[in-house]
Amino acid sequence: CVVLDVQAACRNATVTQELLKEGFHRDLLVKVELSLEEEDAGKCAVAVRTRLPPGIYVDPYELASLQQQNLTKAVLIPDVIDVEAPEYLATDLLVLLYMEPDPWCSHCFRAALPVHGRYHRPAEESEEALVVLKSPEVLVCCCDNRLSTVCWKPAEVEAPCSGTNNSPCQWYSVMHKPAYEQLILQVPVGLRQHSSLVCVVTVLATVLCSSLILAAVCKYGCFS
Repeated sequence: CVVLDVQAACRNATVTQELLKEGFHRDLLVKVELSLEEEDAGKCAVAVRTRLPPGIYVDPYELASLQQQNLTKAVLIPDVIDVEAPEYLATDLLVLLYMEPDPWCSHCFRAALPVHGRYHRPAEESEEALVVLKSPEVLVCCCDNRLSTVCWKPAEVEAPCSGTNNSPCQWYSVMHKPAYEQLILQVPVGLRQHSSLVCVVTVLATVLCSSLILAAVCKYGCFS
């Protein structure tokens, strides 16, 4: 796993990002620790807003299934995503990921989001493409509390709090100075020098399969 630790300049907030699993299908685990009092933390909703580059995406159908099971909660912008598009034809994706309280820490929050790598163009030398995930923005919505404008700045987020209130709330952005600004995802890619071999094998496999299908149709088919 690659870990991103962000030490906030105000209120000592900490953000940790980890990429779990290997290959194209990963889980992005995000943890947030805020210097809130225990009684205040229970009244606040916490989310992170992150921008995913074209090399990685969230499957909206998978996300909808997870949200029905209350396993995660997130808002995708845009909400219509071409999951088949390669990296060079895709666009950025903005994700607002709601955090859940960590049962082991009174002022900690965490959430996991399934992400998938897109296919990249074949490379000349390296068998891996690097996808850079920047540090997310931490957002807090304390509907019952007044937050200090020194450490908390109003954020333009059109989304409800994830607490008991479903109406739009005023979100605040936590001012922080990242120690490490990015997380690197390594996506497997093909090599250009293998293009001829791949084409030959593909054509042979297509001809063989087509021949088997045609032979089966001629042998077992019913022609009138």
